[in-house]
Amino acid sequence: MTRPALGLVDTHAHLGDPQLTAELPALLERARAAGVAQIVVVATTAEDSGAVTRLVAGHSGLFAAVGIHPNDAAQAQSDDWERVERLLDSPKVVALGETGLDRYRDRTPFALQQEWFGRHLSLGQERGLPVVIHCRQSEQDLIDQMRSLRRPVRGVLHSFTGSWDDAQAFLDLGLHISFAGMVTFTNKSLDALREVAARVPADRLLVETDCPYLSPHPHRGKTNEPGYVALTAARLAGVRGVTLDELVQQTTANARQLFNLPQDHIL
Repeated sequence: MTRPALGLVDTHAHLGDPQLTAELPALLERARAAGVAQIVVVATTAEDSGAVTRLVAGHSGLFAAVGIHPNDAAQAQSDDWERVERLLDSPKVVALGETGLDRYRDRTPFALQQEWFGRHLSLGQERGLPVVIHCRQSEQDLIDQMRSLRRPVRGVLHSFTGSWDDAQAFLDLGLHISFAGMVTFTNKSLDALREVAARVPADRLLVETDCPYLSPHPHRGKTNEPGYVALTAARLAGVRGVTLDELVQQTTANARQLFNLPQDHIL
């Protein structure tokens, strides 16, 4: 695949995962070769947030999102939130998260997930940072909690898998919508998701890997990595009836606007 001229932004990658850190230099080189210019590296715990912040400091083109994942909130220590807050002063931290709600995994009581999600939303508004939102079998819960704020929410619903009605509600709340490798899977059951991807307004569309998870076709079942975002971008371009270059230009512009990414800091 020819490298897109402007370069892709992988808006959600867990480069702190041991599967990826062990070969980070080679992984980043493959990403560059695939046309990736920038990566938002997303944390899931306070400890991970610190590690991610240190990782991005040493690499051009990498930026950090810090926060506590809903599935990890029950194990958070008393000072973990203060640790996350302090990291916001680091120059390459561009977002809060991964936060959100999850009814699929029973690791954190749901009321506690909602409390932590509310913390992220409030701090994001206070500090002018977007939130990176996780959703698993909890679309309406997220919609209801954000609607209760009675203000737009700046952020992204990452790795979107819901219906068009869900997407429309998230868009109405102010969010961007990001798609990962599932839009490339050959299952006919995912045609509905591709139809949603075709309808999201161009200026709210993002693309991601969620690596090391959700590898796109034809790498499904293998460890995902940032370079594979080009495969997802190509499938999205086809679904939306635009060229790959057009898709890249739009999603890159969207990512840089949402996360305030400097254009001259690339891989």
